[in-house]
Order: sequence, then C-alpha cells, then structure tokens
Amino acid sequence: MSKEEIFEYVQKQYGTLPEYLWSKSPDSAVLRHKNGKWYAVLMRVEKSKLGLDGDGTVDVLEVKCDPEMTGMINQTYGFLPGYHMNKQHWITILLDGSVSEAKILDFLDMSYDLIDGM
Repeated sequence: MSKEEIFEYVQKQYGTLPEYLWSKSPDSAVLRHKNGKWYAVLMRVEKSKLGLDGDGTVDVLEVKCDPEMTGMINQTYGFLPGYHMNKQHWITILLDGSVSEAKILDFLDMSYDLIDGM
C-alpha cells in the first residue's frame, strides 16, 4: 500500500489531511486525530536504522497499538517496534508490500480509535 493510498483512505474515512512538519524530512507526514493528537506518522527511513538488510530506504507507517499486542505483532514479518516513538505503545509497519492492505488499514483504524479516547 502506498502513502498516497493511505492519505486517500484517511481523508475519506476521517477527514484527515497529512501535515508535513519537518523541513529536514519533507516526505514525512503526520496524521492527526480531530482531537489534535497524532494517530499515525508516515516516513521514509534508512533500512539500516530499522535493523533491516540491504541499502537504501523504505517507507513506513507508525501507528499506536494496544500495548498487549505490540510484543506479538513485532514478531510478525513487516512489523517492527515503533521507530522514534514509545515502543510499548507504537508499532512500525513496513510499506514494502510485506503487509497486506487489509492489515495496514486495520491497524490504522485501531490507532485512530485508541487516540479517540485520549
């Protein structure tokens, strides 16, 4: 699933538009809940910083996750501990085709719902 497809989904589903907050990372975007809190971050990260093999970069989606699920989820290929986020409450999803669109959208929806109660 591409960043553009995610942006299209969240705009239709939640009325969210991406916010580009960092001049040093112009491709990185935050998705903000209507309550003002972040529920997702999309960024391009060097594979080596994620502990992945190979050179180059990969697009990732960071979402809030139920802390009881993070340990189990992080053992699944395509999922990693939150990058630059609280690793107990956030997970990183690789957007390289290793995770299905349905799973990506399920975790995006879960993140939005978890932020809703804050």
